[in-house]
Amino acid sequence: MPKQPNILIFMTDNQPAELLGCYGNDEIRTPHIDALAEDALKFDNAFCVNGMCSPCRASVMTGLMPSQHGLHTWIDDRLRHRWPENWNAIDEFDTLPEILSAGGYHTALIGKYHMGMPDRAQNGFQHWITSPHGHVTDFWNNEFIENDTLRSYPGHSVDYFTEQTIRYIEDRVSGETDDAPFFAFVPYNAPYGHWPALKGRARNRFRDFYDNVPMHSIPREGLHENAIARFLRKAADSGGGIDHSSELRIPNDLDTLRNYYSEMSMVDDGVGRILAMLRRLDIYEDTLIIYTADHGFSLGHHGIWGHSQATLPSNAHRATFSIPLIFRHGPRFTTGTNTEFISQIDLFPTILELAGLEPPNRNIRSPAKPFTAALHGQRSGQHTEVFLEQEETRAIRDSRWLYKRRFQKAPQPPFPDEMYDLVNDPLEKNDLIGNPEYAEIAKELIARIDAFFARYSEPRYDLWTGGTPKSNSDKAWLWQEAWGEDWAAGFGDPMSVDSANHRD
Repeated sequence: MPKQPNILIFMTDNQPAELLGCYGNDEIRTPHIDALAEDALKFDNAFCVNGMCSPCRASVMTGLMPSQHGLHTWIDDRLRHRWPENWNAIDEFDTLPEILSAGGYHTALIGKYHMGMPDRAQNGFQHWITSPHGHVTDFWNNEFIENDTLRSYPGHSVDYFTEQTIRYIEDRVSGETDDAPFFAFVPYNAPYGHWPALKGRARNRFRDFYDNVPMHSIPREGLHENAIARFLRKAADSGGGIDHSSELRIPNDLDTLRNYYSEMSMVDDGVGRILAMLRRLDIYEDTLIIYTADHGFSLGHHGIWGHSQATLPSNAHRATFSIPLIFRHGPRFTTGTNTEFISQIDLFPTILELAGLEPPNRNIRSPAKPFTAALHGQRSGQHTEVFLEQEETRAIRDSRWLYKRRFQKAPQPPFPDEMYDLVNDPLEKNDLIGNPEYAEIAKELIARIDAFFARYSEPRYDLWTGGTPKSNSDKAWLWQEAWGEDWAAGFGDPMSVDSANHRD
C-alpha cells in the first residue's frame, strides 16, 4: 500500500467562494490562499448541501445529506440542558475521523465543532481543541477547550487556532510519539458575518487595510421581500423582545462589511502561517491540503445578507450555497480550474480514497461520489448536478437550471417554487415559474428532485414526510401546521429558537 499522506483541511465559517481573490474578488486581501489556489486545483462549482453550519459539518463528516443524518439547521447551544450526557449529533455514523483513525491516522480537531457537546473529544478525534459553544459573539478574549482542560486566550480566536495547529503538527512531525500520518481538521470560526462579533470597526491587524476600500464587491440591492418576511416572522415569534434586524441593516453598514473582510484576511494570514510551517518542516509537498468552507453566505446578493435561512422561505441562490474548494497534493494532482458540480458530501469518499481506505458499509446509502478523477485532470461524467436542502426548500442545480422546490402541505398559501435559466440568466434574477414555455422542463426538474430525496432520505429525519430533526428546527411552526401539534423537534422541543446574538 502506498504511504498514506498527511491530510490538512481548512474550513471557514460562513464564507462564499467569492470572498477570495482567486475567485474574482478584487477588494479582499487573501494572498496566501490565492497563492495556494494558483498551485492547486480550484473547483468553481462546489456547493454545500445546506446553508447552515451544523448540517454542513455533519455532511462532510458522514458523506450524508441532512435528511439522512438528521441535522437541518444550526444546533442551538441554549438547548444544551436538554441534551443527553456528552451528546454527539452524529454518533450513530462512522465518521471521517473515526475511519481515518482506524486506518492508521492520528486525528485532530482544532477549531469550531458545533455538532454536539464540545467538552470532550468526539467522532474519533484524538486531539481536541475547540470552543465551548458554536456561535461567535466576540473574536477576542475567549475560553477554549484543550483536550480536557479549559483555557483562556486573550487574543484573536483565529490566531489561537493557528498557533494550536502549528504546535500540533510540529509535535507530530518530531516523531516523539509515533510516526502515524496526521489528519488535522482546522475549522476556523471566521469570517462569520454576524453581529455582535462584527459590529463596529474591526480590532484586528488588518483593519487599516480596509478603511478606505469602497466595498463595491458587496452588491447594493434593495432588500428582498423574503428577507423582510423573515424579519417580520422572527420579530412576531419573539414578541418583539429580540432585535432580528441586523441582517437587514448590515449591507448598508460599511464598518461591518469592512470588519467581515478583515476577518477573512485574518484567516488567510493563519493559513499562510501554517503553510509556511509545512514548508519549514519539509512536508509541504507530501501533505494533502484542502481549503473549503462550511457553507456559502449571501453578501447582499438579491438584497439578502446571510445564510439561506435569512429569507422566508429559505433561498438557494448561488451565493448562499457556493463554497470555495481547493485541493493540493504536490505534483500528484493537476492544477488549474475545474467546473464540474461538486457537493461537499463528495469530500467524504474522496478523502478516504486518497488515504487508501474504504467507505463504511451502512444501511443508509450515501449519494456522495468521489472526484479523484478530477484531481488527475480527468472527467468522470458523474458530477453534473448537485442537490440542496434547507428544511422547506429543496433544490437542484446543474449547468443550465436552478430549481427551488418548496414544501406544499403548509402553510396556506404554500411557498412558491422558483426556477432560473442559468445560461441566459446567470445572476438568477428572472424567476420562470408559471411561464408555460418552461412547464415541461419544470416538471422534469421536480421529478429529479423528488426522485433523489425519495431514494436517499431517512424517513425518521425527512421533514417532508413527517420526520423530525435531532435538535432544533428553524420553522417548527410550519411542521406543526403540516403534521399536527404533536410534532416536536429534537428532545421534545416544539419550538424553533433564534436571536440576533446566537447564530450559526
